Amino acid sequence: MKLTTDIFGAIRTAVLSILLCCVVYTLVIWTIAQVFVPNSANGSLVKNAAGQYVGSRQVAQEFTRDNYFHSRPSAADYNGAGAVGSNLTPTSPKITERAQELIKKYGATAENPIPADMVTASGSGLDPHITLAAAKFQAPRVAKARGMSEAELMKVVESKVEYPGGIMRNEPIVNVLMLNLALDEMK
Repeated sequence: MKLTTDIFGAIRTAVLSILLCCVVYTLVIWTIAQVFVPNSANGSLVKNAAGQYVGSRQVAQEFTRDNYFHSRPSAADYNGAGAVGSNLTPTSPKITERAQELIKKYGATAENPIPADMVTASGSGLDPHITLAAAKFQAPRVAKARGMSEAELMKVVESKVEYPGGIMRNEPIVNVLMLNLALDEMK
């Protein structure tokens, strides 16, 4: 009889623990997120002017056309399911080769150096932001492709600048997806 009581007690404890940890805890956290930060809890999804979902505010996308600002390089090939860093060391020849290819692609020179974030992937491989310096570096290409002045383009860029870190005032950044959508809405 004691063995049966012990087995049922262990099963009851396991079932209650599973219910508490897997169901109750999950529902409580989900409810709190839906009440206090519903946009973030649902993936920070972004719609275009036509009301179609075009991406997430928190995940980088690959933009390759000249009339768009380009994101940072991605170690995960812009695949949100495989969001990882490259695990390459800073001295890896692969990193150097990729950086040299990007420097050549963007036409950087000693007089017009490329910002570091345009040739290096972020830790997650999917950082949706570029620095303001990287946006300024790309501005001539985007302005030319869109047939607008750099001054007009920079007004849009400046309207999308974010300052992470609160009072610490880190380097200003720009969300590439939000910037490109703002440019598309100007048409």
